[in-house]
Amino acid sequence: MPHVLHPTPLHVHFHGKASPERQGTSYLNTPAIQVDRLTKIFYVPEREAGLAASIRSLVWRKMKAVKAVEAISFEIYPGEVVGFLGPNGAGKTTTLKMLSGLLFPTSGRALVLGHTPSKREKNYLRQISLIMGNRNQLAWDIPAMDSFDLNRAVYSIPPDQYRQTRDELIELLELGDLVRKPVRNLSLGERMKMEIVGSLLHRPKVLFLDEPTIGLDVTMQRRLRRFIADYNQRTSATVLLTSHYMADVAALCKRVIVIHHGQILHDGELSGLVDRFSTTKTIGVVLEDPNDHLHEYGELIGRDGPKLLLRVPKTEASRIAARLLSERHVADLTIEEPPIDEVIETVFAQEKAT
Repeated sequence: MPHVLHPTPLHVHFHGKASPERQGTSYLNTPAIQVDRLTKIFYVPEREAGLAASIRSLVWRKMKAVKAVEAISFEIYPGEVVGFLGPNGAGKTTTLKMLSGLLFPTSGRALVLGHTPSKREKNYLRQISLIMGNRNQLAWDIPAMDSFDLNRAVYSIPPDQYRQTRDELIELLELGDLVRKPVRNLSLGERMKMEIVGSLLHRPKVLFLDEPTIGLDVTMQRRLRRFIADYNQRTSATVLLTSHYMADVAALCKRVIVIHHGQILHDGELSGLVDRFSTTKTIGVVLEDPNDHLHEYGELIGRDGPKLLLRVPKTEASRIAARLLSERHVADLTIEEPPIDEVIETVFAQEKAT
């Protein structure tokens, strides 16, 4: 693994554009995140059921090796927003924890901003943030504003910079006086926004987002997606995002990495995922006679108002569309790629079958 020089510290204000250094070619040609054959193996106790087995395990414990992440490699460049996709247990959170320094890898290497995450160097921790949608980082019984002040001290943020960043984040997320209420009295969506403010006060250059919109209503999910996109555009921060909500990925990520059983199945553009793994297309048909039937043309998978939705083989889509136009009284017809979440499910189903 070649040595990567640490970029010159930058001062990026939320209300301005990225500094010239961040826009420079040398900066952009240096990956913000480099992962080379990164592996994490957990050893867990394994025993049979029953009292006798429990007693035996007290003196002789059989351990089982579980590969959570297996020899994955990728690079992410400054300013990229990359989706990190996979089912539960695929290794997503384990990877993010290794990149943020919470877990030590079993083998392989990782560099983030030129630092080895597992060393947990202060200069490194001041430049990253890990936001987990199912974890509380702020103190539960005190107002969020007090926790923000604590974070200012932990990260040694200059007072003027702290107040400017804090106030801009509070305004962007429309928090108002909520910051003065105890965290335990806030709704889930309000707490999540507070967590984001607390995690961004030190203006991190790399964000690891693990299910940031989990459990939130649709409106709140949309607001957080807009905020993340805005933060990336204003600061050129690098973002690695995991989410089970495909709307998050489609709205924020041009590139996705798909991981399953600890291994990478796909690394490329989101649109390329459809091209590579999808075997079907969806034909939407509006008929002049709404009682007409279309079962002989493909699998009827639903209805969108007056439009009937047919799933057909990708290679047959054009031919079937031509048949429909010539054999039925068609008011409207569209040919569409399947939804991204459907493609992801197909990827995992194929992998499980093999």
